[in-house]
Amino acid sequence: MTFIDFLVEKGILDKKSAADIKKDVVDSGSSLEEKLEERKIEIGEIVKAKSDFYGVPIRDLSNTNVSSDILKYIPEESAGHYRIVPLAMEEGFLEVGMVDPSNLQARDALNFIASKNDISFKIFVISEKDFKKTLELYKGIGSEVKKALGELDTAFTEDDVLETKKAEGAEEEGTRIIEDAPVTKIVATILRYAVEGLASDVHVEPLKAQVRVRFRVDGVMNTSLVLPIGVHSAVVARIKILSRMKLDEKRKPQDGRFSAKIEGRKIDFRVSTFPSYYGEKIVMRILDQKRGVKSIDDIGLSERNVEFLKDAIKRPYGLILISGPTGSGKSTTLYSVLKEIDSSKKNVLSLEDPVEYGMEGVNQSQVFPEIGYTFANGLRTTLRQDPDVIMVGEIRDGETAKLAIQASLTGHLVLSTIHTNTASGIIPRLIDMGVDPYLIPPTLVLGVAQRLVRRICEGSGEPMKIEGSIKEMFDKQFEDLPEEYRDKIPQGDEVLKIKATEDCPSGTKGRIAVVEMYKMDRDIEDVILHNPVESAVYDAARAKGMLTMKEDAIIKAINKVIPWEEVNNL
Repeated sequence: MTFIDFLVEKGILDKKSAADIKKDVVDSGSSLEEKLEERKIEIGEIVKAKSDFYGVPIRDLSNTNVSSDILKYIPEESAGHYRIVPLAMEEGFLEVGMVDPSNLQARDALNFIASKNDISFKIFVISEKDFKKTLELYKGIGSEVKKALGELDTAFTEDDVLETKKAEGAEEEGTRIIEDAPVTKIVATILRYAVEGLASDVHVEPLKAQVRVRFRVDGVMNTSLVLPIGVHSAVVARIKILSRMKLDEKRKPQDGRFSAKIEGRKIDFRVSTFPSYYGEKIVMRILDQKRGVKSIDDIGLSERNVEFLKDAIKRPYGLILISGPTGSGKSTTLYSVLKEIDSSKKNVLSLEDPVEYGMEGVNQSQVFPEIGYTFANGLRTTLRQDPDVIMVGEIRDGETAKLAIQASLTGHLVLSTIHTNTASGIIPRLIDMGVDPYLIPPTLVLGVAQRLVRRICEGSGEPMKIEGSIKEMFDKQFEDLPEEYRDKIPQGDEVLKIKATEDCPSGTKGRIAVVEMYKMDRDIEDVILHNPVESAVYDAARAKGMLTMKEDAIIKAINKVIPWEEVNNL
């Protein structure tokens, strides 16, 4: 019995209509479902009949979008040819939608894909409409860029860009000519998908035979696009013009920035070039004002650390230092602190490189070292601006460190960042920069170190018992913490491992800070004056209950805020 015969048996079609439809399908090459719809048969009724006939469950995609991570399991060409689309990854099974579950070639293709990826699959019957809608999702960044590449004039080379620049002598005309080229579409598409995908950075990297475009999302780099090497010069030239960089300078790095309207809102891009072996590499940091500045209560600090930080902000003067490597969220934490300060009653100034987010009520200034406007020179200037609070983007050298100390001694609250691996390392680092040890205790109010870890998606994660080696690691980690503080550590029986779900293919979404923090007291002051080494500072802070970043991560894992894998990465 064929499916059309089954429809006749169920009374959905009469015999004459069935015969006409069979002939129409053969003559027109249209799908059976399209011909059934022309006969005013409801889509839902057709799909239900397919499910009954083939014994395959139904999947309705009317309110569902398939993520790009899932689409990667089945290539677009295979999806279109076999009329199959991946839907989700659930419990280790790839769920696949089929318009025609009787298609044996499609099942053979699925078996090949499954064995290649070492996965199993489950089949669901879907409507023609849902199939086409899902197939359209393939036409994302890759297809848009492919279309633009097809339009790209092969005569548009780097030499053309330079000749245009030399010939007209005015930047406006050069910009207009390049904006008319399809390379504009390539760059615009990359930027739009990066912003929509919540990427923090875009990397455009020339390799030997191709150009790799990677997005960093939640701290993880993923290749999003591969371009032919022939368009590299044009893409670089386009980004350089947007960023007002020199087109003919390729031997040394350049920095710039530009803004673009994406999805109706202004997005800032901070751009850096780097001369690599195969050509210039471009990195663009995305600064999206929409993401906004979080409050201190929302950045993931423990109750104890929130209390420490809010108390420090209330001080009329002093120095608050946040340490960590690049990309650890230091600037975000500083912005959260600035948000907590009542700028209507205080004069708040900031020196930044660059200004990442506009803060209402804060007088923000971007330093330009190339013209002599450095953090050190800027700090001298701000002291003549009658400030109450000064934020310095980073303490990079001894001069800036000494000026920050002097500013905090003379009645100002100074906030800044410094590059060390731990909170305990802040004090030895200041001394290495030439700050006199006796000046640190009266100025340093709070020492903070932080990293960013991925959050686990709500409702996802695979439970894992806290036992065996994990339990031993937990116990050993906290064994030198005084008992009065150890008793406050939350207890739990399990943590969660990353597990992909239909709604969250990566298993994680967003990031949260893990922090270690101490405030200045007499014991730490004594260490600074007599033995200012990192281990001694740690011992003094530990005796007062300081938790390390790894311990903060363990607590967040027990509370099922972050996956266990992130604890292992610290």
